[in-house]
Amino acid sequence: MTSRRPAGWLRRALVVCVAWSLSAGCPGTVDAASGAFVLTDGPTRFSIPPQPLSSALMALGRQADVQILTSSNTIAGRRSTGTSGKLKVEVALARLLEGTGLDYEVIGRRTVVVRQRDFTPAVSYESRLSGTKPSVPIVSVLDTVRVSGLVLADMGFMAGTTRGATRTDSNLADLPQSVSIVTRDLMDSKQAFEVADVVRHVAGVDYVDGFGGPPLFRIRGFSTGNGLTDGMPNGVARIEDLPPLIGIERVEVLKGPETILGESSVDNNFGGSVNIVMKRPQAEPVRQLVFSAGRHDGTRLGVDLAGPLDQQGRLTYRWVAAGNRADRTAQGYHGQRSGYLAPSIAWQGDTTQLLFGLEYVDNRVPVPDHTVLLGPSLAESSSFDVLLGNPDDHARYRTHRAFYMAEQALGGDWSLRSRGQYVSQHSSGQAWAFSDTQRFGLTEAAASTYRYADAFYTLQNELAASFDQGMLAHDVLLGIDYARTHAGNSTESNVITTGQAVNVELQPNNLLPSATSQDASLARTQPLGGSWSTNTGVFVQDQISIGESWDVLATVRHATYELAGGAEPTLRRSKWVPRLGVVYKPAPGVSLYASSNTGFQVDALLGEDGRPLPPSVSRQIEVGTKLDMFDQRARLSAAWYRIRLDHSINRISPEPPHFAVPGPGQTNSGVEIEFEGQVLPGLDVSASYTGARIRNHDGSPPYGAPRHQWNAWASYHFQRSTLQSWGVAGGVFARSRTMGRVESGGHFVIPGQLSAEANLTYYADAWSATLGVKNLFARTLYAVNAESSFVPVREGRMILLSGTYNF
Repeated sequence: MTSRRPAGWLRRALVVCVAWSLSAGCPGTVDAASGAFVLTDGPTRFSIPPQPLSSALMALGRQADVQILTSSNTIAGRRSTGTSGKLKVEVALARLLEGTGLDYEVIGRRTVVVRQRDFTPAVSYESRLSGTKPSVPIVSVLDTVRVSGLVLADMGFMAGTTRGATRTDSNLADLPQSVSIVTRDLMDSKQAFEVADVVRHVAGVDYVDGFGGPPLFRIRGFSTGNGLTDGMPNGVARIEDLPPLIGIERVEVLKGPETILGESSVDNNFGGSVNIVMKRPQAEPVRQLVFSAGRHDGTRLGVDLAGPLDQQGRLTYRWVAAGNRADRTAQGYHGQRSGYLAPSIAWQGDTTQLLFGLEYVDNRVPVPDHTVLLGPSLAESSSFDVLLGNPDDHARYRTHRAFYMAEQALGGDWSLRSRGQYVSQHSSGQAWAFSDTQRFGLTEAAASTYRYADAFYTLQNELAASFDQGMLAHDVLLGIDYARTHAGNSTESNVITTGQAVNVELQPNNLLPSATSQDASLARTQPLGGSWSTNTGVFVQDQISIGESWDVLATVRHATYELAGGAEPTLRRSKWVPRLGVVYKPAPGVSLYASSNTGFQVDALLGEDGRPLPPSVSRQIEVGTKLDMFDQRARLSAAWYRIRLDHSINRISPEPPHFAVPGPGQTNSGVEIEFEGQVLPGLDVSASYTGARIRNHDGSPPYGAPRHQWNAWASYHFQRSTLQSWGVAGGVFARSRTMGRVESGGHFVIPGQLSAEANLTYYADAWSATLGVKNLFARTLYAVNAESSFVPVREGRMILLSGTYNF
């Protein structure tokens, strides 16, 4: 894998890397006698099978926490016999290079250059950013650099690159956009098992529980829409059918409208999108068993297997499976269970990469624990001891996914990429809904059941090229996307609602019967009719490096949306969607940026004139900075944004003939500050602050919109030899008060919240175990958004034991 910058940028990258290594660098030592840098103090456990030298060096970089610089021409076509055992890094690296005709040189703390044995280092280098350093063994003439380990990989809580934001491997410091990445280490440190457990603590993100359906994420005040998986847009909402974290490599939260990537959700994606990056086949072996047990969370068991299928390491596989079963929630809803299976296989040739995979998700999710209001405030809500509805109230999601990814080098700096997926989804559920709740302990209840099915497929094809024009270095991407979604099919094409209202006295043990046992004669059927929606996009993107200090990202997409099927005429809309951003780097490790982005969403509902409503259009401006700190082991990011939406949700006229009118516009603005990385040896920190303001253009109050949110998480792995097997972690999440909606009109106050978690971990050679406590202070925790008839709430602390075993 080559870096995205040609010669000029690469020379600068090497200069910065070495300057960092020489000035501070990563923890390491210097030999007192010779003055030379030493990579590590002691041995490291390695497991690197025979494979291409390029991927072997990457594996060493990850396992030893070392950065490796080399020319892709130098290692092209070479293979390594691999190495294993507890070795010093220098010994392991020498074994990887045996028989290749290559050698290495340590040029900084935990930094090496792999080169030809007859290479003569430059006497010095000169940089406008760093000044002149005499007699530095710096590789300053490489055309293309491969980087592994620290430079372009996740390092603890800090991520270095993203592909989701631009469809190319881009350094976060070069992007004029706020992108928050939850790394694998941060997921493990938080003792998390689901995407919602980690995304809800990202700056600018709100988590909203759903009643009888999936929960939602909101980014910068807007629904996230359907999101993306491996950069491919999901055709329908995908929250509860997301895979467990054992099948995920990282989670990327892309801030701002993402129409440019083809994410055209029915809800909207005006505030941003969530991109799930799945685990992939690899030559480095993985044999891991994951388990957990906790009250109300039940028992979880998962296995993650990966490795080579041939001696050369060209053919690799991944096989992930997991399951979960819980007896009951804290309030008494039962039947939580899930199953997950994801096999995949990949082939790596000299110029070709192929990957094929399958995924199956089956989640049964009980209705969230909740109360209802019996008065104008939370002080008069129903008791938590009262189970509202029936213990079997639930929603179920089943998803089948088949996908492929391919990349072909075309010679020079040109390559062709292709990705595609086919997904079928089925959902069903049953629950009791409440209304007219403020009647002194009495409420009106109606049972509902539903079934729904859909299918969609996505194709993405791109031509990528890199070239120089004097001081300009270009990374160009030309692409065409096609996505088609089908709602409903011949066997499950109905949404069925059964609504027989009954008066209920809210008392403990006053359980309602199953929702499916209600009078089916009151069923109301809404045929979906097999309607199709099609999204086609043609786009061009140019990432431009101007000298050492400037980066420009310019993208334009011609998006075409077509909705067809049923009795309505076909709706077709198209729009040019631009994005432009500029990054300025006044000093090494400092980035200042500004950007403008556009969102676009078609509306299929008909207005008073019988015509479809106009599309919704949003525009975002964002300015921010990204600062590398603590010897480039941590990053501080700050962003200010403003998103203006011309019109939002539709309003339907209450009297016939019914028609839709555009909803009120909305302007959201705010500040987001994030910090991730290692501040001391063994101490990793993730912290964020969000200050947001939402203004509806019609003057109505925003619901479920806290003005302030804070999150802080720290993990410490003890460094003393007597305690090196132990680690501790903990953190808090807090937000200011919000407002909930009363069905009859008006609002009620949801107070500010603070929740805390902590855990203790023991690390052995082949296994680890973590004992954690969620909601440490046993507080009553309310959701950020609620209605008087549905107030999600969590009570009591939860103790969780989890662990991993590598075999």
